[in-house]
This record gives sequence, structure tokens and C-alpha cells, in this order.
Amino acid sequence: MSVSVLSSRPDMVTGGTALVRVEPPASVDPERVRLRAAEVDVTDRLRTVDAGGSLVLEGLLTGLAEGESELVASVDGRDSDELTVVNHPAEGPVFSGPHQDPFLCDTGRFEPAGSDGATLGPSLDKDCSARTVVRHVYRDTHGQWHPLPDPETVPPDADTATTADGARVPFVARVETGTVNRSVYETAVLHTPAEEDPDPWTAPQNWNGRLVYKFGGGCTGGWYVQGRGTAGVLDGPMLARGYAVASASLNVFGNNCNDLLAAETMSAVHQRFVATMGVPHSTLGWGNSGGAYQAHQIADNYPGLLDGIVVSQAFPDVGFSVVPVVTDALLLREYAREHPGELDRVEQHAVSGFLQFESIDRLAREASRVDPRGVCREDLPEEELYHPEDNPGGARCEVFAATQNVYGTDPDTGLPRRPLDNVGVQYGLHALMEGVIDTDQFLHLNEHIGGLDADGAVSGERTEADGAATEAAYRSGRLLNGGGGLADVPVVDHRFYQDDLPGGDLHMRYHSFSVRERMERANGTADNHVMLVEHGDRSPDGFVSGSPLALRSLEELDAWVSGMREQQARKPHWEPIDAMRASRPDFLQDSCWIGTGPDAERVVGEQLPLPAGQGDRCADAFPVHTSPRIEAGGPLASDVVACTLKPFDAARHPGDFTGEQAERAEEVFSEGVCDWDEPGRGQQGLGGTWQRF
Repeated sequence: MSVSVLSSRPDMVTGGTALVRVEPPASVDPERVRLRAAEVDVTDRLRTVDAGGSLVLEGLLTGLAEGESELVASVDGRDSDELTVVNHPAEGPVFSGPHQDPFLCDTGRFEPAGSDGATLGPSLDKDCSARTVVRHVYRDTHGQWHPLPDPETVPPDADTATTADGARVPFVARVETGTVNRSVYETAVLHTPAEEDPDPWTAPQNWNGRLVYKFGGGCTGGWYVQGRGTAGVLDGPMLARGYAVASASLNVFGNNCNDLLAAETMSAVHQRFVATMGVPHSTLGWGNSGGAYQAHQIADNYPGLLDGIVVSQAFPDVGFSVVPVVTDALLLREYAREHPGELDRVEQHAVSGFLQFESIDRLAREASRVDPRGVCREDLPEEELYHPEDNPGGARCEVFAATQNVYGTDPDTGLPRRPLDNVGVQYGLHALMEGVIDTDQFLHLNEHIGGLDADGAVSGERTEADGAATEAAYRSGRLLNGGGGLADVPVVDHRFYQDDLPGGDLHMRYHSFSVRERMERANGTADNHVMLVEHGDRSPDGFVSGSPLALRSLEELDAWVSGMREQQARKPHWEPIDAMRASRPDFLQDSCWIGTGPDAERVVGEQLPLPAGQGDRCADAFPVHTSPRIEAGGPLASDVVACTLKPFDAARHPGDFTGEQAERAEEVFSEGVCDWDEPGRGQQGLGGTWQRF
């Protein structure tokens, strides 16, 4: 006999609801089985279900008390198995640590999908709760969604959807909106009111059994707010193919720039979906930019929530792939402003590593995400916000404060600990080696480039990372490791090439290679990581399911996950990577599309960064440029928070130094220079998955 929870991990139940299964031995008639929850007989909640040829009992338990409860299965009065479940409040927290405070409720401004302007109304309590609302909506022939006016009739202007198996059905969807974990969630699936109401054993007839979980982008401004929108669940192409779609306001990084809280939110929403629809065959992540952070880190740190992911404009994480590059860009821009004439445009460009010179200023503006007063939402009360003199204990609108449950607080200053560092970084090292700048320029740059103070302002001193925060970044997975759950799921990395945008851009192609490098270092392989790159003008609306390659990527990922399951069923002794290699669809090979429009030429071949890719057609068409930190000798993986230092040694340095310049360099780098051949200070492996804070 065994007892299990199907809707979540048994220690992560939320809201008092759990879908459970009791599996009796084949020799035991299920009618003889009884189940108690916290000493209360709940056998009447169970039903007999055929699970692949075996009869099991399943039931939806509700009203579980907060804290621990024992589920005890018995046969003929004899206890056979028991399981401890731990229930958490519907509003959380579960594993992310204490709630953010202050926190703005947005239910009064949240317009549910297809509501035609109606909102959820005022919040019911301090945790921003709202009543769960289920409505049916339809899509008209112009692609617009409307509430279904009469549940008995499909309007004459309703469109039809052609499902993946070729069936033409009314384009009517069931939309559920509610709150969990202080977040507004939405789910949608093809379903008409004439059908039976769904439950874990009665699925909508046109659902293909797959759930697509959509993650929204952004970051700056994502603090202390519930959020007024999700990543959008009324996704026509996805719904038409039978996918169910889910998202939540705290899974939009523009509302919540904290992947840990995003993971907890997704876990809570997924539980709610399972309790309503049943366990999906697979859950596929879909995210662009800030949505890619979430997909990567949730798959890696909380395995089991996502079975595969499609990401676009990807970064490994926000704190260690984005923050260093934007803060370095800020330092370089301010250095050039403070020291006009020291580096001309060509020389600054070389130091940056970017394809476009304009990316220096463009990325420098993104450094507002480490400025505690940089981008706070306008309706956050001023008296609750941080001010260095007037309110030093106020809420800080920045990345490291948002994650202080992980990094902690400095007891001397009361400020969040920061894993941010540039001590020993030799800015412009490659430009010096290539003769673009001379030794005096190199020394002047590194003497005056400085760092950021505790409030994200440019300072004359280099930035030194807090040691405890640095170690926590690695252990906790806030710096994406790649060797947790991400090792065991397929990853499709799609990218519109944006390095060459005239005004510069943050979404540079090298970040995809950073992800791959980390996966290879952690796992010895990245065979479950596929790169697809194309010109942005092949999809004017960006990364949406209406883009042919994006939608194809999702369908191929679905096939990959299904094939992997089949391989594992046939060969249970195989490692997941073996099953993924054997089941990867032919279409999912590293590729680029050269040219624009539908006639672009597909080139299949391993994607390569520069200089290794020189002469490769994809590398030449979509060159992989870098960052100031990589141009200073740092790794492509962007996985070193604070480099290990070694004394400056002119004799072993790749540059040429006179005796006087060598003495000056020893003063400029008095604390040493980065030894990129060694692990960074505090660098270590992932401390495990499903961590709590």
C-alpha cells in the first residue's frame, strides 16, 4: 500500500487542498481500503481509478488544517501506510521566506482575461485575496475575445478552432481567475458550458493534456506590488492546439523581480490547476527575457514543476548575468563622461565588447535595478520607501533587497547583503592586448573606473561583494547552476538577434552561450539544450505563439518531452540525458535562419561564439559579441561573482609595461588582479533543490 500527493510535494500543500492517491496491492480489493486524514475518515472522498491497468483510489481532500497532518491508509482496520503532509496558507509563504512589506494589492485594477474591462474588485483582506471567478469567453472572427453572453448558445460571430488532431470546435474557453500566494492567477482551456464541469477525473474534451505556463518579462519596477496583469492566458494559437495556459501576476518579472517568489507562485498555481483539471501529462514553460530567468531557475531549483522549457531572448539569471553587465556599462559610461578625451568612441567600444557602441548607454540605464530609489511604482507610499537620510530603513526598490531572504542583511548597516563585485577586474584587457588602447590608457581606465556604493551610485572605490551573500548566491541557485533539475529537462533556446539594434540592446546573444557553458560545466554535456536564432523582422510581434518558429518550438518541445517519457518507460535504467538524446526530434538541432521573411535559409549546425565560430555561417550572420567583464578576461559562463585575486606581475602580464608603468599598475591593482583560471571567491556548487528560506 502506498499513499501519495499528486498535486504537489506532500510538504508543500497550500490552501488546505490536496489531490491524493492510494495504491493498494493487486491482491487487495480497493473497496476494503480506508483513508484517514488527521484522524478523520475521508474514504468517502475517494473513487476507484484505472491507472494504466492498475486500480487505485484517488480523491480531492479539502479543509486540511495548517501544519502537519497524517494521511493513513488501512485495510480491514489494519494500518498499511501513512504519509505526513504539510499544509501552508493559501497566501503563503511556503519556501520563499517572509513576505515583502509593503505590498500593494492590485485586484481593483486587475482585469481578468476576456472580462471586457471589469476588474476583480477590491481585495478581500490584507493579503490581496479575491474571490475565484470562472467565466466562459469566446473569440470572434476578428481575433477579439468577449464574455460569452449566453451559456446555452455560441454567438454567430464566434470563430472556430482547429485542434492538433484536426477537429474544428467553437473557439470558446473556460477562464479561471483567482488569487494564491498573494498573486492573481489565470488559467484558460478550450471548454464550453455545455460540457461537464472539469474536475481531476473529467478533463475538457478538447484539452490535449498539456499545460503551458507563461512567464512574463521585465524587472525594473518589480517590487512590492501584486501586479495588474499576467503573461496572458487567452493565447489563440496555444488554445487552438488544445493546450491549457496558465500564468500569474507574480510570474511577470515587471511585477516581481525575484525568481524565488516566482517559483513559489508557480508551485501554488500549478496545485490549483491540478485540483481543478487533474494532473497534466506535462507542464511546459514559456518565457521571454525576464520570463526566461524564471523558466531556467524554476526548472533548475524546483524540479518537477516544469517538464521542458522554451525560452527566448534568454539570460541565465538576473543577478549575475544582467546586473554585472549593466553596472559595468554604467561605470564605463560615467568614466568617459568624467574623463573626456581619455578614450575615444572606438576605444570605449572595444572595452565594452558590445556590437553597438550605443549599447553602453542603453545598458547603463538598466543599472537602475540596483538603485534603491531608481524605479519604484508611482503609487508606493513615499513615506514607506527608502531614503538615505529621511528613511534609511524604508523599502528599497532594487534586486538585492528583493532577495534579502536569501542574502540576508548586514547587521552593521541594516542594508541587504550584495553579491556584487569588480575588485581586480582589468577593464579593457583585451583592447590592450589587441593594441586598441595603450598601457597608459589601460591604467588610467582601471584607476578611475571605480565601482558602486551601497545605494548603487558610482563611487571612486571598487565594489566588494559580501562574502556571505556570494556563497548564498551559489548555494541557493540564485546564480543559475544548471546542474539541478535543468540537467533533466529539454531546453529550447530561441533568439531574435538584437545585438545589432541601432540604439543598442540588453538582449545580447552571448547570454545563451552563458547558459550552455554553465550546463556543460555542471553536467559534462548540454545535449538537452538547443539554440535557434533568427532575425527579429521574421516576427514583427516578437516572441509570441503567432510567430511560426516560436510555435513550432513549443510543439517540438512537447514531442520531445513525450518521447522522453516513452523512452524512460521502456528503459527505466536510462539516465534522463540518455532518454533525451534518444527522443530529441529531428527539427530540434542548433540552427540559424539567414535572411528575412518566410524565404530565410535555415542553416543547421552547432552554434559557436567568437572567435571559435569565425567563418561559420551562423556565427558570421549572428556574431556573438561580449561584455566589459568578458573583455576583461572573465568567463563566457558569467558565473564568477567575485574573482580570486593574484598579485599584479608585469613580467607575466600579456601587456607591455615599462618599469614606471609596472609600479603604477601595482598601485592601481593593489588588491590584486583577477585570476580567471581559478574558481571565484566563495564559488561552490548548488546546495540542493527545493530549498527553503
